[in-house]
Amino acid sequence: MTRVLGLAALVLSLAAPAAADLTLKQTMNGKGMGVNGASSGTAYIKGNKMRSEMQVGDRTQIAIFDLDAQKMYSFDSKKKEADVWDMAAFSAELAKTVDTSAMKASLKPNGQTKQINGQTATGYDLEISMPSAIGGNPDMVMTVTMTGTTWIVKNAPGTADYINFYKAAAEKGWIFSDPRAAKSSPGQARATVEMYKQFADAGGIAYETDMQMKVSSTGGGAANPLGGLLARMGNMSMATTIQSVETGALGDDLFAPPAGYKLNQKK
Repeated sequence: MTRVLGLAALVLSLAAPAAADLTLKQTMNGKGMGVNGASSGTAYIKGNKMRSEMQVGDRTQIAIFDLDAQKMYSFDSKKKEADVWDMAAFSAELAKTVDTSAMKASLKPNGQTKQINGQTATGYDLEISMPSAIGGNPDMVMTVTMTGTTWIVKNAPGTADYINFYKAAAEKGWIFSDPRAAKSSPGQARATVEMYKQFADAGGIAYETDMQMKVSSTGGGAANPLGGLLARMGNMSMATTIQSVETGALGDDLFAPPAGYKLNQKK
């Protein structure tokens, strides 16, 4: 379930310069790392807050990201309680295992265009390489490699709001997966943030994205059995399509757990 929660944010792709609250609806089809088959989701962005909803069977899995308060809330539609994470503290902890200075990332136009939902989208090829040390051990280094193609529509409604949100998140060292999952796959968590930053820098909505993520062991050799295990388990593919992009006022109550929910403080 924590993988699914992380992917809810992973697959909700980029959302005209005028400021407006933003609602994006999308579908995804994934394989690997706890996700198999098709699902649907919605993301809501209001200033420096985002709510991500992913349908999982008969439940809705929800994550709320409040950048200014440095809080992340996660809960589902079946329970009247929510986990609360101090993201400033968690980001500091994650930085001990991920050396972003060693990261390599590029997003380059591939010269192709196509029509998607009545919009002209430009094709880009993405490649990100992110090393991370498991448990901070330099002899247990994993490298996450993300590659794929995205189709970006420029000057789409809500672009400025989306860009502002994700750039602020990247500056604060945020992640968009359940922290429990990020602890075991820190490279994946940070590579995902970098993907969104690259999309934001392109200046439009990624209407379609087809990504592959692979994990390889780059340290410890035979003394790194965990690395080999994670490399075999850590590969995934994900195709996403934005179904609609809407702008319009969103209520503040959408960006907090419902009144009466029990709040569980997490570390």
